[in-house]
Amino acid sequence: MISRRRLLQSLAVFGAAPVFAEPPRAKKTLVVVFLRGGVDGLAMAPPMGDRDYAALRTTTRVKGLRLDDTFGLHPAMAALLPLYASKQLAVVHATGLPVSPRSHFEAQDFLESGTPGRRAAEGWLNRAGRDLPKSAFSMVAVQNTLPVSLAGDSSALAFPSLRDFRVLGGDAAATTFEALYESAVDEALRTSGHEAFDFLERAKHEGLADRPAQHGAQWPKTALARRLQDITRLIHADVGLSIAATEAGGFDTHLGQGAETGQLANRLKEVADALAAFAQDLGPRLADVTLLTMTEFGRTAKENGTRGTDHGTASASLVLGGGVAGGRVLTRWPGLAASALRDGRDLEPTTDLRAVMSECLDSVGIRTRDVFPDFAPVKLGLFG
Repeated sequence: MISRRRLLQSLAVFGAAPVFAEPPRAKKTLVVVFLRGGVDGLAMAPPMGDRDYAALRTTTRVKGLRLDDTFGLHPAMAALLPLYASKQLAVVHATGLPVSPRSHFEAQDFLESGTPGRRAAEGWLNRAGRDLPKSAFSMVAVQNTLPVSLAGDSSALAFPSLRDFRVLGGDAAATTFEALYESAVDEALRTSGHEAFDFLERAKHEGLADRPAQHGAQWPKTALARRLQDITRLIHADVGLSIAATEAGGFDTHLGQGAETGQLANRLKEVADALAAFAQDLGPRLADVTLLTMTEFGRTAKENGTRGTDHGTASASLVLGGGVAGGRVLTRWPGLAASALRDGRDLEPTTDLRAVMSECLDSVGIRTRDVFPDFAPVKLGLFG
């Protein structure tokens, strides 16, 4: 017999707040893609017009695809150029947090909590979702575990894919779980349980996992692409999705990073191709979607002795969507002169990532009050 405690541990996705049986259609959706490992923003959007760039990068210098007089885009990300040209994609450079440790775990916790310098009890996306209409699919993470950004009191759901969105153990296990929910004394828990099983059935009977790509989108066969395709399926299905999160790894490039080709180029191509398919699949619905990429920190300005880069501070983010005032690299560029580097080694962050996160929330109509304690964001003008 499965205990109620094991039930909660196994699903680990439901908050205490009740949800409603009929999901309201989300007017707009925010999608957050966490690129874990510390993306080298100086390779993703190389500052080719900065006179100090070439001297710092001997084997990792990237000759990018021109975006403006200073910046380019890594050639492996060429799939994003049409979105940049159509002003649906913006690059925000020299982004970071005011407290930015060079530990992956600490930096990721600070960023996902939205509270640099301390780990909060809940994530920034969970705080943002407090006032959302409640449904099992109002906030989801399409990845193996619920990320820190969605942890907290507001209801959120995590699953590795729509195809795997089920109670492990088959129909018998699902019946047992449903019986446990039925006997729960907590009305909120019982309501949440019924809502989840309603959507388990809907996902199964409507074949959400098998819905084909739309608008001629050609999805790559990569983990990130599969996850983003599931998110587009949920958006198309009008299940009430307001916030979605997913992730990709492989950006900790200490050794043999490469330049136009190599391990980092391969990871960046996976991201770009998946984002391009995401935009293509959504078609006109991209007008109601904002997608943000973020990473815990950047890499050192100067490459190391093993033709890689070490943990740094500032990096770059991509913002994609129909409402984005794109076709621009937004930055207060600090430069790469030795005197401008943080601790003599890192690109200085001049744009607080919380300002980017705040504007992305605003763009989909989610109130940002109390999402970032003790922070008053400066408007960046990311959206028209």
